[in-house]
Amino acid sequence: MQSEVLAKVVRGATIESIHRGHLIVVDGAGETLFSLGDPEIVTFWRSSAKAFQAIPFLKSGAAYQFGFSEKEIALACGSHSGEAMHVETVRQMLDKIGLSEADLRCGTHLPFDEKRAEEMVRNNEKPTQLHNNCSGKHAAMLALAKHIGADLNSYEQLENPIQQAILECIAEFSGVPKDELKIGIDGCAAPNFALPISAMAKSFARLVCPPKNFDAETREACRRVVSAMLAHPEMIGGTDRLDTMIMQAGRRKIVSKIGAEGVYSAGVLPSAQYQTGLGIAFKIEDGDDKRARAVVLVELLRHLEILDADALKNISPLAIKNRRGDAVGSVKASFNLKANKEIRRE
Repeated sequence: MQSEVLAKVVRGATIESIHRGHLIVVDGAGETLFSLGDPEIVTFWRSSAKAFQAIPFLKSGAAYQFGFSEKEIALACGSHSGEAMHVETVRQMLDKIGLSEADLRCGTHLPFDEKRAEEMVRNNEKPTQLHNNCSGKHAAMLALAKHIGADLNSYEQLENPIQQAILECIAEFSGVPKDELKIGIDGCAAPNFALPISAMAKSFARLVCPPKNFDAETREACRRVVSAMLAHPEMIGGTDRLDTMIMQAGRRKIVSKIGAEGVYSAGVLPSAQYQTGLGIAFKIEDGDDKRARAVVLVELLRHLEILDADALKNISPLAIKNRRGDAVGSVKASFNLKANKEIRRE
């Protein structure tokens, strides 16, 4: 199946561009409720996988051993903006395990937070690995490595027991056998996983509503991840970041996680409306991270009644402005959802 149009860019009364993609919503049993395009298309999960990269760290007992707080667990699942609150939290995580910024292997980049990045450039301040949006994830990997005695100098390498444990976790949640997962190297130098979009949605449905055949340690790790993300949405993204805004507007109904190249995944918690929860995943085909993804997401969550009809109006539709700041067009969601099956509701 081909991708479908998910968003249109309109200038004046003329469609100027379109963004196509693939989308799926599943329930806690893995049954498809809605789909567009080809949900079986395989693509990299990128940072949308971070909650599952944190599961082995929690199952091992490393978080207990080193006294990680709920906020620090949330940061391990997030793609932070490099704001002061994020940098200090990563530093605290490393202090607790007796390591430092030099032990991270994620690389450096300027903060995603534009104000902080501009301030650093003006002051000729160089970014460190603590500013890397993945530094919380890497700090948790280091904690796991120290806890089980794995090599700290190669914790990000696929052959290391840390990455093998993560690979097994991805296979368990996604239902894709370990030897069928395609591996690439992420922007932070750690392995990442290519799998069907449908498997991404299924994984998030299992995260928010773990199946009974999961062992007690895995179920408890799921609970801790979801609890941490809901309690500290500012650690998952940051000021004016999509994940943070979605979770704040969603009022503890949803855990949200973007990924690079237009990937998105989320879990909707079980409720009277969705008794077994929901898993959501989509991919903007052209890899757009700035225009289509937020517009499509907000419209989808309005349709699912996770967001109020007037929530996040500044995001969807998204205004297009000229150099003077005049609104001259907009990016609008452009899809229709028809249920593949009846949604179980009370």
